[in-house]
Amino acid sequence: MSLFSINTNLDALSAYNALSQITDKTQKAQLRLATGKQINSVADNTSGFAVGSALNEKVQLMQSAQANVGSAQDMLSTVESQLTSVANLITSIKGEMANATNPATNTSSTEGDIKALASEIANIFSQTKYNNTQLLSSVAAGGFNFQTGASSTDTLAINFNETANGTLAASGSGANTVTNGYFTVYNVGAVVSQALTSLANVSGTVSTTASNSIANLSTVLNSFESAVNSALSAIGNYDQRLSIKNDFLTSAISNSQASVSRLFDANIAVEQMNATKGQIQEQIATSMLSQLNSAPQNLLRLFQ
Repeated sequence: MSLFSINTNLDALSAYNALSQITDKTQKAQLRLATGKQINSVADNTSGFAVGSALNEKVQLMQSAQANVGSAQDMLSTVESQLTSVANLITSIKGEMANATNPATNTSSTEGDIKALASEIANIFSQTKYNNTQLLSSVAAGGFNFQTGASSTDTLAINFNETANGTLAASGSGANTVTNGYFTVYNVGAVVSQALTSLANVSGTVSTTASNSIANLSTVLNSFESAVNSALSAIGNYDQRLSIKNDFLTSAISNSQASVSRLFDANIAVEQMNATKGQIQEQIATSMLSQLNSAPQNLLRLFQ
């Protein structure tokens, strides 16, 4: 500027602009230190903000999917324990049937034991639930669907009731309902209904009654047992698949979070250095602005 101009102090304005820029940079560094993030608004990095937000959304969806996988595994564990109990009860019934062939056995007592065991099997099919959802009766066609990935189409259909050896659960109101003096169980599959009906109707001498003979009961129980074992095998296969999905989701979540970290997380060492440098520059720029702002006062000497 002209050394003799006081209306516009251009040097002071330049110093002010420099101080303003330094202050802005210092404040950004301090904000990054305070938040731990290098992107605190869209203006900081428009493309990085968009990519990071999309990755964050994907991470949340995958975390929800991982929770679904855990719930599915818990559900399968519930069913597995109950069906294992059913398999053990079938074995006990077969033992009772074997005892019935012994002439010294009290067949009436044996029949009572068989009916009691059948009643417990019926109770398992009626009461096995997960979060109030029936698992072994009244199951809708197709079983249960769980979202196991970030996409809504990435699902796993779990249906252990429909097996090659028989259907454990039936869909539809009143389908294959077994009712007698010992128990009532609704919406079970044909193989379960047939087994429970035969066991509950055991009467007379087990070894000789035509409709409930050892041979007939053995055929029914073998079919029932095959269906239960087939369901247990299916549960094992589903559990393996869920474990694989869980491992994948764990890895995918970690990798996505690493990408988000590279985009959003601030380099604390660098930002601390920038903040310190900015504070020193602010002090110097403020001092220079003060000096340049008072420079026109030198013209007052001309009036002495």
